[in-house]
Amino acid sequence: MTALAAPARVRVLTGSDGDPRWSRPAMWTVLAAAFVLYAWALDGNANEYYAAAVLSGTQSWKAFFFGAIDAGSFITVDKPPLALWVMGLSARIFGHSTYSMLLPQVLAGVAAVGVVYSAVRRSFGQARQGHVAALVAAVVMTLTPITVAINRDNNPDTVLVLLPVLAAWFCLESLRTGRARTLLLAALFVGLGFNTKMLQAYLVVPAFGVAYLVCARHRAVRRVGHLLAAGVVLAVSSAWWMVVVDLWPAASRPYVGGSTDNTVRDLVIGYNGLGRVFGQGGGGLRIGGVSFGGEAGAGRLFNDVMAGQISWLLPFCVVALAFAVLLRVRGLPFDGASWLVWGGWLVVHYVVFSFSSGTFHPYYTTAMAPAVAALTGMGVTVMWQAYRRSRGWGWVLPVAVAVTGGWSFAVLRRTPEWLPWLAWVVLGATTAAVALLVLARARTAGRVTAAALAATLVAGLAGPAAYAVSPLGSRVNGTNPTAGPSTGRTGGPGGAFPGGLPRGELPGGFQSGFQDGGEPPQGRSGARRWTAAPASTTAPPDHENRRPG
Repeated sequence: MTALAAPARVRVLTGSDGDPRWSRPAMWTVLAAAFVLYAWALDGNANEYYAAAVLSGTQSWKAFFFGAIDAGSFITVDKPPLALWVMGLSARIFGHSTYSMLLPQVLAGVAAVGVVYSAVRRSFGQARQGHVAALVAAVVMTLTPITVAINRDNNPDTVLVLLPVLAAWFCLESLRTGRARTLLLAALFVGLGFNTKMLQAYLVVPAFGVAYLVCARHRAVRRVGHLLAAGVVLAVSSAWWMVVVDLWPAASRPYVGGSTDNTVRDLVIGYNGLGRVFGQGGGGLRIGGVSFGGEAGAGRLFNDVMAGQISWLLPFCVVALAFAVLLRVRGLPFDGASWLVWGGWLVVHYVVFSFSSGTFHPYYTTAMAPAVAALTGMGVTVMWQAYRRSRGWGWVLPVAVAVTGGWSFAVLRRTPEWLPWLAWVVLGATTAAVALLVLARARTAGRVTAAALAATLVAGLAGPAAYAVSPLGSRVNGTNPTAGPSTGRTGGPGGAFPGGLPRGELPGGFQSGFQDGGEPPQGRSGARRWTAAPASTTAPPDHENRRPG
């Protein structure tokens, strides 16, 4: 058995016999870099709103199950507790500390990079270009600035990203193999994502459903049947905790933070549902805060606050998707399933995040990183093949590089006092990359091609890489984690507890009460909205409560 295990360990480290020798070491190098970026110099409690719940979960299993802020289980956080369970179990095993709380987040972030790598590679079969696409995707996701920032934090978004990425892997595997059970596993992981951050996890469902309807090997009737079965799995894996909590006698459980009627159902529909999209208010813990992501609209993700967090490669993804559509229209060889999954993922998130009128934090957009990474990796590979083989389509890659580098230059020039030389390096690299790509079309010299690729990497990744390393030199901002220089439009206190982490009760200087003006009746069920605010602050009942997103 030991003799059999040794080759298996070697394959894990070096890859299978058909893999390029460089591919697996390169993958491990990227994953190690991701771990360093996410784990370097972590300190403090990050978002103390969630840190309080993690600490309470180490003191009381009841608080652990419900996700209560305090060990006395008076009120829960305004999210389901799955991410808190992961951190809480770590804290119970290793003792409560910064690393016992945040290291699971780091590992979840690294795992998401690895799963994206695997999903992209498997989409190309055993072809060499699949390893290239996967490596590019892994690098892009590792260096996405907002992803670095949030993976160093204890907000639930890190776990939220991992679970839909796992779902995408199984969905694509179902389309590749024709096995329906892997589609059911995809639905299970989306349901677990619901128990991490509710309806945001469902933003991937339209892409998965369309991809399966269009690309699955089975007859139409069986496709619909498989999707209905997946819907049942999704409903059960999503609703079980909500049903348990809402059926639990209200007098013997915490009040559901964020709700107006002490039910998780109201939280799903209100504060964490339609309230996010249409700006409707919700109940729950109030500590103040402001709008973090700028005005809703088509340009939100490109404004001064958001551009440096997620938008660097969005222009490239647009060109890649347009090129993929052209390939499909012309009937050329094309893996439509992967493009539908990742393209649909990106489009739905872009629309929802851009036009939502409710509470919106920049770190929500980390959910776009897997799609941006996968589309970039696949796009680079497909465009490079067209560049090498087709005179008609050889212009697509230079255009994509020019657009991407130009946008990076524009983003960097918005903060000219921060690394002022970098924007000009990116502009120079972009110009050189385009010129060399044009020159390499006329001359097949390897040195020209290598120089073109090196310049392309600088043009596309220098900006996000510089932003990505910036959180390493500052204390974790748990309330509104972002990367890069300040734009002058930072977030307010959000859910952070000034004065330190509460231990089983609200911090000193805080007052609690109900907006109806009285004390909560037994079971808390009679209260419309519970609030907590610094004693010197009045929480107006007519304003939406602001908590960590």
